[in-house]
Amino acid sequence: MEVKEARRKLLVLIATIFGSAVVFLDGTIVNLALPKIAANLHVGFSAQQWISDGYLLTLSALILLGGSLGDIFGRKKVYILGLVGFGVTSLLCALAPNSVSLILARVVQGLFGALVVPGALSIINTNFPQAERGQAIGRWTAWTSAFFVLGPLLGGIILDVAVWRWIFLINLPLIAICLILALPSINESRDEVLRHIDYPGAILAALALAGVTYGLIQGPTQHWRAADIITLVAGAFMSGAFVWWEARSRDPMVKLSLFKSRNFSGSNLMTFAMYGALGGLTFALVIYLQSTMHYSSLKAGMSLLPVSIIMFAFAARVGKLSSVYGPRIFMTVGPIVAGLGIATFYFVSPGDSYWLSVLPGALLFSCGLVLTVAPLTTTVMTSVDEHSSGIASGINNAVSRAAGLIVVALLGLLGTHNFYHFSMALCAGLAIAAGFISYVVVVNPPRLAPQGQEHMVK
Repeated sequence: MEVKEARRKLLVLIATIFGSAVVFLDGTIVNLALPKIAANLHVGFSAQQWISDGYLLTLSALILLGGSLGDIFGRKKVYILGLVGFGVTSLLCALAPNSVSLILARVVQGLFGALVVPGALSIINTNFPQAERGQAIGRWTAWTSAFFVLGPLLGGIILDVAVWRWIFLINLPLIAICLILALPSINESRDEVLRHIDYPGAILAALALAGVTYGLIQGPTQHWRAADIITLVAGAFMSGAFVWWEARSRDPMVKLSLFKSRNFSGSNLMTFAMYGALGGLTFALVIYLQSTMHYSSLKAGMSLLPVSIIMFAFAARVGKLSSVYGPRIFMTVGPIVAGLGIATFYFVSPGDSYWLSVLPGALLFSCGLVLTVAPLTTTVMTSVDEHSSGIASGINNAVSRAAGLIVVALLGLLGTHNFYHFSMALCAGLAIAAGFISYVVVVNPPRLAPQGQEHMVK
């Protein structure tokens, strides 16, 4: 019986890793293909931003709803629905005849991705006993993080031998494997307390992000027309309206009470800064390496391969160490080291050697990232009770995706000619700020907190 249960949990872990990896993969692999998509479909920089941000828009806006749907209707059921829908929309992206249809397909693809990502962590939370949860989350983090950065390498291989449409078709076999593993192994779970779907909250969140994103992307390219400024202001207003509604709703999509936890608030604030830096870096660097450094798609994809190797090799080990020594030191030092790594990319220029100019920054960034992600994920998931795991995962993933969405939208703020250096400076600053946020806000669990600080842990 114990062997059978251990096998079931292993299959659950693999199924959640593959499902999350497909969604994360599309967040990076498409960035690498943007120069070829732009050339093939004859589009400019703002359209490239929309191909990336159209996906991130619905993913980040509706991931909160995705977590709630899993808690209400069943985490396994919603997870499977998300996988199937993601596969269908991946096929639509591959068949898109023009940029408008591609952007629309990416928007719908992000919607289904919003059902998958929060479901993965909440399934781990409810299918593993508490004693095994930290290690399972660490392994999930190691593999999904490796896939996240491995995307450009895989994309480079595909783009060197096939047309860009194959970067979407590669999702189909991965999703098929995930479904084969998930259907027999995942135990269904849902909240026992009857809840309702927060449609107004979901609409307000989507309108807020759409308004801000549209204004930031179109504003610089259209010389800040009145319509762009109005849209940006409307997005900011909708953000306030979203918080107002969630605070007064009887059954909110976002339980604002969760933010009473110091660690939950601190880790989400840190997530916004760190994942904004990560999203901006992976978007800007692969475009710069191809368009300015004249790297091939494969070479550009391989430029961040050290990140995947280090994440895969050490993320689970760092997760274990953070359980012993507490997450605060890792979540402080990691982002600062990663930020210094990003800062070195600022000085990369045409003609520079990869080994002397790009690799050192990639290694430094890798070390910082591996110190950060597992402790961060574990801190988020352990700062709330099990019944709130789905929405807690949804909130944290929404924050990380919204951060990437907003930072990518910001990259053209100083014009397309200055976007790379502005990107590196902005992303380095965000990562270093994330470390300082963790140092000030995040505290270790009670048994690890220094004497006199236990009362600070919620």
